[in-house]
Formats: sequence, C-alpha cells, structure tokens
Amino acid sequence: MARRPPPLSALRPFEAAARLESFSRAADELHLTHGAISRQVRALEDHLGAQLFSRHGKRVALTPQGRVFAERVRAALHEITLAADAVASRRRDNRLTVSVVPSFASRWLMPRLIRFMEKHPHIEVSVVATTALANFTTDEVDIGIRFGKGPYPPLVCEPFLEDQWFAVASPKMKIPRNPADLLKMRIIREDRDYWDEWFVAAGVKLDKPLAGGPVFNDATYSIQAATRGEGIALARSSIIGEDLERGTLKRLFNVSVKTNERYWFVSPKELAELPKVRAFRDWVKSELR
Repeated sequence: MARRPPPLSALRPFEAAARLESFSRAADELHLTHGAISRQVRALEDHLGAQLFSRHGKRVALTPQGRVFAERVRAALHEITLAADAVASRRRDNRLTVSVVPSFASRWLMPRLIRFMEKHPHIEVSVVATTALANFTTDEVDIGIRFGKGPYPPLVCEPFLEDQWFAVASPKMKIPRNPADLLKMRIIREDRDYWDEWFVAAGVKLDKPLAGGPVFNDATYSIQAATRGEGIALARSSIIGEDLERGTLKRLFNVSVKTNERYWFVSPKELAELPKVRAFRDWVKSELR
C-alpha cells in the first residue's frame, strides 16, 4: 500500500533551505519568515520520521538522509517546472496578442476579426487596445499596430496603410457654407490632429489659434462627440467609413490632408516571422484589398 505523500507545501521551503544551508536565507528567497521555514521543515521531518538537518544554534547542515532527499526533491521540482513551461509554451504558441490603438481596434479591427478567427481557428487572439506603446517583453505582445511617422527601430516595422484627414459633422448640425465658417463653430480636437494643415489646404488663413473645444486622446471619442452633434471633427478615412455609410456623419467640403503618418506593423525581430504573426499581417492586408 502506497504511503501518504509528504506535505507538498513544505517541499519548496525544504529545497531552498537545503540548497542554501540556511533557514534565514531560504526565508528571504521565498519571502517567508525564519519561523515559517523552520515549521515547514519540522513538519516534513515528522512526516518522514527522519532528521533532515542537524542544528547547531542558528546554523543548520543537511544530514546524510537529508542530502539524499534534497537531491530527489530538487529533481522532482525541476520536472514540475519543465512540465509547467511546456504547457505555458504551447498556450503561448497558440495565442496571438495584438497591441493596437483603441480607435483602430474598435472601428476597423473588431468588426472584421471574426473572419481571421474563422480562417485560423487554432490561433487564440488577444487584443490589447491602448494608446501606450507595447512592451513586447513584460506584456507578451506579439505584434503591435502603431499610427505615426515611423519606423521604430530596433523593431521590425512594415507600413501597411496610409491615411487622409477630412472634416466631418453630424447631419443634425447646420452645415457651414464654406471652410472659413468653421472658425465660428466648435472644433473638436485630438492630442494630435491636423486642423491647422486642413485650414491651409482649404485656403483659410488662421490669424489666431482655433477656438476652444473638447480635446480627446483618441479618435474614437472625437468621432462619438461629432456624431452627437457636439462639434466638427477631423476624421481619418481609415476608421470613418461606416459612419459615412450609415449617415451618422457627413463629410464637409472636398478638402483633405495627407500626412507622413501611417499605420505600421511592429514586432521584435524574434517574433516578426512567427507563423501566427505572418498570418495576421497577411490577413490584415487581404482585408484592406
């Protein structure tokens, strides 16, 4: 008949104490108290009916039995660690984590993402929508979609979509007759927009800064504010299509601004050519076509 296994919670404290030959140093490593390590080791000794350490005041040393047991425990914990790493690695292999700005995530990516999942059912997609730059190490991000001038060394960068900006407003609003009339209306701003360039392209001279209006850190919110009739927004063609088709927003004037900002795929070199990352890039480009 098999014996009852030893208390598993005591194995890590014992292994640390055996490796370091110190209860105090083991306590520091495991963020426990000296007394907690001592109690766990004592419980293990009571279960085994054998002395694992000889104690000389605050000093401890493995007994011959303790040394043999420590080697077996260390090997067993190593096998458990390898098994856990294998499971985590397989899950990581199947998971694709995409970091993307919220506006592109909500207004372009999410309505189409089901088609990627149907085409690649073995890939588990995790979307991180944030204006913060991805940390490819701590956040386990595989690929980022950035909007800006780029490139972003040392990352592997590939531009995939250019954009243009134009003015939009709710049909509920009184539509101005010419671009200069916008200076009398509430202008919706973003942290980074091209209103000044738009007015230059429209032939309107700006003698003073634009009148104050709401300022948002993402295009999603500026578009929502424009839809509610709270002002005139400057929209990007890449994310405004559905609003124009549904008629919730209307383009004002045949004036647009193209900039040197665009959308980029970005990944560390060691991730850029993974099959799941290539599959995602290829799918986005096919959707754009």
